[in-house]
Amino acid sequence: MILITGATGYVGGRLVPHLLDKGYKVRCLVRDASRLKGRWEGVEIVQGNVLEPESLNEKLKGIDAAYYLIHSMGGDGEFSRSDIIAAENFARAAEEQGVKRIIYLGGLGSHEEDLSKHLSSRLQTGDTLRKFNVLVTEFRAGVIVGSGSLSFEMIRYLTERLAVMITPKWVNTRTQPIAIRDVLRYLIDALEIEETVGQIIEIGGEDILTYKDLMRIYADVRGLKRYFIKVPVLTPRLSSHWIGLVTPLPARIAKPLVDGLKTELICKSNKAKELFGFKTISYRKAVELALQRDKEGKTETIWFSSYSSGTKDKLTPVHLTQKEGMMIENRETVVNASAESTFKAFTSLGGKNGWYANFLWKIRGYIDLFFGGVGLRRGRRSESELVVGDPLDFWRVEAIEKNKLLRLRAEMKLPGEAWLQFNVENTDDNKSSLTQIAFFEPRGLWGLLYWYLVYPFHGLIFGGMIKSLKIAAEKI
Repeated sequence: MILITGATGYVGGRLVPHLLDKGYKVRCLVRDASRLKGRWEGVEIVQGNVLEPESLNEKLKGIDAAYYLIHSMGGDGEFSRSDIIAAENFARAAEEQGVKRIIYLGGLGSHEEDLSKHLSSRLQTGDTLRKFNVLVTEFRAGVIVGSGSLSFEMIRYLTERLAVMITPKWVNTRTQPIAIRDVLRYLIDALEIEETVGQIIEIGGEDILTYKDLMRIYADVRGLKRYFIKVPVLTPRLSSHWIGLVTPLPARIAKPLVDGLKTELICKSNKAKELFGFKTISYRKAVELALQRDKEGKTETIWFSSYSSGTKDKLTPVHLTQKEGMMIENRETVVNASAESTFKAFTSLGGKNGWYANFLWKIRGYIDLFFGGVGLRRGRRSESELVVGDPLDFWRVEAIEKNKLLRLRAEMKLPGEAWLQFNVENTDDNKSSLTQIAFFEPRGLWGLLYWYLVYPFHGLIFGGMIKSLKIAAEKI
């Protein structure tokens, strides 16, 4: 029986199906069990929090090996302190329940180097796990390359969106990137290789490259011409804010990452090759595979899908995130009406019925006409019915499920692609939960500027819309 922590995250979410394919029994420890409901057949989902030790003991009973894939970097407060507390709680519970071994994925580096707070925290987590009477295998990796990985997304969006990059000194730091498929192979094969027990194993790919090389090779694979101008004045703080603007990484996550880019992350030991004996793939091949999976829509997990162990559980009425370059604005409300009534309310939008905050939509329609778009002139085919393919003013119905979902694709003039989606489901006592999601995939830097220019109006447009839909549904 294998336990996986961090199953909602990038590596953990990919590890589960591979272990199932190999015939292992899998139990996932997650803070919110509903996030994994129905995701994998035959997986046991248990709820617990590594920052709440009383929630762990029962969940580790009967476990032979546990993967520790948790970090707090995206959370609130002092992430390094949270990392140590979480590791202590987990390892103590593992010891008490007789878990035979822990397999931990940390970061490259050593205590002798001048490491950033983030990289030091990765090493300290491994040290903490080893304090208890459980055998630990610690893998140390640098840049992990795969569709949806944090490192890949940062490289991808910097390269895609900026033809000329003004770069700080850290772009000339060397690193040893590794493909996600090779990371997974190391993690899984370690279960079968007895010699890996109790070892610290550095893992990397075939190439040692600078961060500038990573972007240049990505650009070459994509057929893009990119130019670099190095300047000495870009501090980690300024770099992190620029990365936060141009890529899907929020500045609070970019800052500790950029702090670590001054350190060379290169394997100093050949232990991985001696113990495992397989050849890792090149960085170029890893990029090609990542782009292919992304193109085919087969990205299994993305870095932003995880909950940091340092983040408090919150349900906010407005949640703005970026995933794989997509801007996502999520609004939720409870409606004192059935899902059927709520569905009827949002499928009545458009045409003569308008869009709520209608004057703003009309202004947007005139702007669209000015730039050669369709504006609001098309209306809707039927005042009471929608089917896939129906035009709806300057939207088109892309998907519809009765009493569940409506997704509209924008056909107005935009520097990118946009969708508007409504989801509804029944809750208790003749109530329903309504979720309204605006998606925007910007095209280049102009697309980003457009998003930030119009975003201040979203409170009026989309905030007003969901409130009005709630009122309309309750009237129905």
